[in-house]
Amino acid sequence: MKLRKVSAASAAVLALALTATACGGDDKDSGSSGGDGKKITIGIKFDQPGLGQKTPDGYAGFDVDVATYVAKKLGYTEDQIEWKESKSADRETMLQRGDVDFIAATYSITPQRQEKVDFAGPYLLAHQDVLIRADDDKIKSPEDLNNAKLCSVTGSTSAQNIKDKLAPKAQLQPYPTYSACLPGLQNGAIDALTTDDSILAGYAAQAQFKGKFKLGGFKLTNENYGIGVKKGSDLKDKINKALEEMVADKSWDKAVKDNFGPANYKNEPAPKIGDIKS
Repeated sequence: MKLRKVSAASAAVLALALTATACGGDDKDSGSSGGDGKKITIGIKFDQPGLGQKTPDGYAGFDVDVATYVAKKLGYTEDQIEWKESKSADRETMLQRGDVDFIAATYSITPQRQEKVDFAGPYLLAHQDVLIRADDDKIKSPEDLNNAKLCSVTGSTSAQNIKDKLAPKAQLQPYPTYSACLPGLQNGAIDALTTDDSILAGYAAQAQFKGKFKLGGFKLTNENYGIGVKKGSDLKDKINKALEEMVADKSWDKAVKDNFGPANYKNEPAPKIGDIKS
């Protein structure tokens, strides 16, 4: 009987200790998520010059400037931003899993994507085009892409648009990133890279490719860049307000000039929130 009483008492003490430890752990976890630990995670591209690019000095590009402005309006300083690479094929999944708070990564608003995620914006209207070698005189129209080796990025809609609507005999060559297409375009392994003109202009303007590529000049589609958020997120309205303020105070114009000016990119005017061009 005496041994049982000691065991029961010991068990009670042990249970009390475990409870206290658990409560202490909860307090620590909840404290680390606020105060000085406040941060926001934003998805961008890491390999798109002029839009979203990881550099030795940090992150640069139009999308980065837009996302930084929005984050500040949401109450975050630059050092509270955690940048995360968002490849085209991964964007919806990253939002749905909560890997990021929002994505600004040349993310065109489409009905198919709107079924999975919500969009703020648009904040830029681009157009699909093609990038070809500077000495290529064979591709003068979209129809000339028939039988051409056409490179685009897995998960992007660009190459499939051309094959479905303009050049059904185009030979699609999927690559993981846009930058991975460039060596093949340069050495003739592929004939054209297709995506948005804003992205292509950024590549063509890079020092190592200067004079080697040219834009086809085809305005094949309207690409309404939006900021993706998780379905039902209350961030959508807050981001829309921030985008309106960015246009109103001319920060949007400055970001366009800073990032696209060197490429002589002729951008469209800032779109109105909710005005999605078909």
